Amino acid sequence: MSETDGVTDAGARPAGGKAKGFQATERIEAPQGGHPGRGPMAGMVGQKAMTFGPSARRLVARMRPERAKAIVVVVLGVASVALMSVGPRILGHATDLVFDGFIGRQFPAGTPDSALPEAVQGRDVVPGRGVDFSAVGDVLLTVLAIYAAASLLAWLQGFVLNTVVQNTVRRMRQDVEDKINRLPLGYFDQSPRGELLSRVTNDIDNVSQTLQQTMSQLLTSVMTVLAVLGMMFWISPLLALIALVSVPLSVIVTGQIMKRSQGQFVAQWRRTGALNAQIEEAYSGHALVKVFGRRAEIEQTFAEENEELAKVSFGAQFVSGLIMPTMMFIGNLNYVVIAVVGGLRVANGSLSLGEVQAFIQYTRQFTQPLTTVASMTNLLQSGVASAERVFELLDADEEPADPVARPAAAPRRGEVAFERVSFRYDEDRPLITDLSLVARPGQTVAIVGPTGAGKTTLVNLVMRFYDLDAGRITLDGVDIAGMPRSALRGQIGMVLQDTWLFEGTIRDNIAYGRPDATEEQIMAAARATFVDRFVHALPDGYDTVIDEEGSNLSAGERQLVTIARAFLTDPALLILDEATSSVDTRTELLLQHAMAALRTDRTSFVIAHRLSTIRDADLILVMEDGAIVEHGTHDDLLVAEGAYARLYNAQFAAAVG
Repeated sequence: MSETDGVTDAGARPAGGKAKGFQATERIEAPQGGHPGRGPMAGMVGQKAMTFGPSARRLVARMRPERAKAIVVVVLGVASVALMSVGPRILGHATDLVFDGFIGRQFPAGTPDSALPEAVQGRDVVPGRGVDFSAVGDVLLTVLAIYAAASLLAWLQGFVLNTVVQNTVRRMRQDVEDKINRLPLGYFDQSPRGELLSRVTNDIDNVSQTLQQTMSQLLTSVMTVLAVLGMMFWISPLLALIALVSVPLSVIVTGQIMKRSQGQFVAQWRRTGALNAQIEEAYSGHALVKVFGRRAEIEQTFAEENEELAKVSFGAQFVSGLIMPTMMFIGNLNYVVIAVVGGLRVANGSLSLGEVQAFIQYTRQFTQPLTTVASMTNLLQSGVASAERVFELLDADEEPADPVARPAAAPRRGEVAFERVSFRYDEDRPLITDLSLVARPGQTVAIVGPTGAGKTTLVNLVMRFYDLDAGRITLDGVDIAGMPRSALRGQIGMVLQDTWLFEGTIRDNIAYGRPDATEEQIMAAARATFVDRFVHALPDGYDTVIDEEGSNLSAGERQLVTIARAFLTDPALLILDEATSSVDTRTELLLQHAMAALRTDRTSFVIAHRLSTIRDADLILVMEDGAIVEHGTHDDLLVAEGAYARLYNAQFAAAVG
């Protein structure tokens, strides 16, 4: 094949296999067993879950930028807990004052200490004197002030901790957003959209809720246990040791239950993602569901997914819910033992009634944080399970980094050359093998062929949505692999069969690819693509607001807006992927005239199934199984009576029939 014809060597035809291209005219065909990213029962990304410990530590490590505030949180927590811990000890002194006064009134004034009961000898019991309510009042006011100060410090701690948590979650959301922009197109091909959205929204929200509800309580609980334990040893080492017996027992029981519930929580959030994917798919295709009468099947699929989610959610909540009553049972047993031993110590005079009362309060304060932590275990496990799914997204392989140095600007001509290009989506399924071609500046190159031949894949390689396995592609003599993706794509305008418009005015949608465009440039692009013809019939003209799905415009009008958007960028290379399939025949002819006027110094790749739209193309490439099997003009290919002629005759024979 001569170079002047635009094709140097089609190369050997690969073994076969359909292309997995950008979501346009060609849908992704699954590898053996079905595509992992299509259908309501699609496979999930990252099935293997990490363990609880590493995931929890990684989540906590994300708070490092908030170290200063975290230190403030700890200081406030220590001060608050210290004050709360001192309260029962002082309150026990008030009990002793009342008890001593009550005993003192039982004996006449002047009774010697030796005549008093042995249990109260050596205490501040004054025979004949009752309760010193003034002293009791002072103690109660002191305790009230202590508790008020502790509450204020706890409120400040919660306020600062809330700032720490929200800043951490905000950075996590930003990291996920940045990560999505760095992921290759193949990742999205293999991930159901609802599943990905579930990770970005539901899972991050669950992480935020978990941190918000547990961090303050966990921190306070740990410090409370340490402070209360110190006070308990101060009052009675024996009773403190008895209280400590419940700690290892509680840890063992909690650990065993957590092992069984963690897997359930991971499964719960995976099932949530699967259900979201099924709902999103059914909603986006609800019109087709109704047209083909598949409502019952969709409802059945939803019911099955919903039932599975209910099962794993019930299992997770039931198993983790065993922790709270188990901890309460252990705590109550411990309380009974301490009450009995403490009563005996009061009877023999080793402890005062106020000290035992304070110790029992400390026992409750000691077991209550443990019970609180146990009750938060299900929430912690749920949050860490969601964090694992977010971390799986953050750990996904990214696109190769762009070159550091920006290449020198080449003359803008729009020449595209494929040099012995090979590419495959799957290692064992070659798609494009040893393909070479040259698209001259100003040429319109049409690419035709059956579905799965590799047409869309060819332009995706030009856009660097995927990287080559071998060979290279050059734009104006510069290897696109050595160009920053933004610089490369800034020279290319692309219009897909599936229109995408955002919520905003028609003017904003046209200027999307070139925000600095002037009003005159926007109007010129609109007139060139015949958007101007229908805009004036709208109530607000170019200020008409398009809703999220563009439902207030027809399919053809939406496509015209996307074509105007591409033309406004004034690209060196224009790619039209079945871009006129949604417009009527008259508008299609007008678009053909508009594109012909815009071909000067602009190379155009046109992927077409309707062969009538590419009769005037400078070069037509016929692809089968990733190889170019024919090339030439429309008339030459018809005369050759090869693959193109068969496609053309079959299409028009079908139309006539």
